[in-house]
Amino acid sequence: MIPVLGLVVGVAVGLVLQPEVPVALQPYLPIAIVAALDAVVGALRAVGEKRFDDRVFVVSFVSNVLIAAFIVFLGDQLGVGSQLSTGVLVVLGIRIFANAAAIRRRVFHA
Repeated sequence: MIPVLGLVVGVAVGLVLQPEVPVALQPYLPIAIVAALDAVVGALRAVGEKRFDDRVFVVSFVSNVLIAAFIVFLGDQLGVGSQLSTGVLVVLGIRIFANAAAIRRRVFHA
């Protein structure tokens, strides 16, 4: 429940404060959001399987965001930023849908 609560609070604070993202960081924001969502959906799966660990969640959350941002940064430096961004989004999307499918199977027994 903590990951969902954190997500809701974060979205609410973002909507109220409407922070401006510096232009230099704008290419990394979508990747960071998807990486964070991957960690949250993984945490929801772990909660459903009764194996949630808050330390694992925090490390997963931070490391997903940092690694994804680093891969996009590296792609920008090599001149292939959009291709690596797409690759990161595909991989994280697959993980999100796999975790969502596991949650669905557990909840609906289907």
